[in-house]
Amino acid sequence: MQPGDLEEEEDKDRDNDMVGYVHSWEVGSTVDGPGLRFVAFLSGCLLRCQYCHNPDTWHKLNGRPVTLGRGMHEIAKYAQVLKASHGGITLSGGEPMVQKAFMMQVFRRCKALGMHTCVDTAGRLGARLSDDDLMQIDLNLLDIKSGDPATYEKVTSHPLQPTLDYARRLSELGRPVWVRFVLAPGLTDAWDNVEKVADIAAGIRSLERVEILRFHQMGRDKWHRLGLDYTLENVEPPAPELTERVRAQFRSRGLTVY
Repeated sequence: MQPGDLEEEEDKDRDNDMVGYVHSWEVGSTVDGPGLRFVAFLSGCLLRCQYCHNPDTWHKLNGRPVTLGRGMHEIAKYAQVLKASHGGITLSGGEPMVQKAFMMQVFRRCKALGMHTCVDTAGRLGARLSDDDLMQIDLNLLDIKSGDPATYEKVTSHPLQPTLDYARRLSELGRPVWVRFVLAPGLTDAWDNVEKVADIAAGIRSLERVEILRFHQMGRDKWHRLGLDYTLENVEPPAPELTERVRAQFRSRGLTVY
């Protein structure tokens, strides 16, 4: 073994001890990117979305500590099956970029295994990633909560601009994007708000599809258990007519919509 090889092994050993905080993981998802996915939900998020169905992931230390070596051992068990299905690894949350160093180590090692990499992100912390980092991510599931800045801040308690900046970078670098938009009646469904989201999506040159995610009440019990004020207590899922109207707004720009 050459001196350089020894240093590389020592660096890898140190990286193996890197700790990330993981809320949970699941194997076999077909809705978090192409093919079958290993989805790891990292804890920690700055946004406070009114319709969040995982408020228990907001604080990083609410997750359980997992070393990089342990996490990669778990992922590697499924690597061949995931690749055979044209799937891969998706890091979700929470917001994975809160744990940027851990996230990128996972992605780089998965790429070394020949796996497709995907991040589910709102883009709020996209400025933390270098262009090289972005080249390690094969697909961004970009959650655009609203297109109107005031509505965005009402929904998330954060500004829209960082998400716009991140979308622009992905477009300029040609990094594949699926836009996701949560349709919540009385909150995000206004015609003008949807028009602005559709305009943002249409401006992303590397956009592959748009997914309209219908609001649901699956997270309500978590809000109650955590003692949080849940403002959408009596909101119903969007009616089929509303959902189709919103899809049509995106399709009018020639976008592929699900």
